[in-house]
Amino acid sequence: MTTYAALLRGINVGGSKKVPMAELRTLMQSLGYGDVTTYLQSGNAVFSSDHGDEETLAAELSEAVERHFGFPVGVLVRDHAYLRAVRENCPFPAAELEAKQLHAMYFSHPVDAELFAAVDPAAFAPEDYRLGDRVLYLYAPDGLGRSKLGETLSRPRLHRGLLATTRNWNTVVRLEELTGA
Repeated sequence: MTTYAALLRGINVGGSKKVPMAELRTLMQSLGYGDVTTYLQSGNAVFSSDHGDEETLAAELSEAVERHFGFPVGVLVRDHAYLRAVRENCPFPAAELEAKQLHAMYFSHPVDAELFAAVDPAAFAPEDYRLGDRVLYLYAPDGLGRSKLGETLSRPRLHRGLLATTRNWNTVVRLEELTGA
């Protein structure tokens, strides 16, 4: 059995795409996933499975959510080793920052740096970003809600068909811990 985190994009935000976590857990259990738990109300679930890979599991869960709740939801699935690598490879001093200042934008596929070439980090200083393996690390000292760089980086035209979803550093750390338990 492998333990995974499912990251659901854009649910329970601003009163739209409501997905109660208890219903999500039940739905995931009906798919045969084990040890299902959810973290917060913002679309984070941890589960175990002995079938499929990350992409297959993400597609399966996305389809099930759409059938059950009646709207499409992008889903990324990542295993513990990947989540640990994201945490360990953070280019910013995570231990010295508040969780609201550091975020990880997860992508469905590897990202070519050329995709963000038009975004000049110096124009947004002191905000900054760095690319990693299917992740973008964002330092936003005033938080994501006030981040002009975060707003620019989240524009769909930059993602060119990639699914992207962002989590604050507390969530990054907690999901890594939960998948490693």
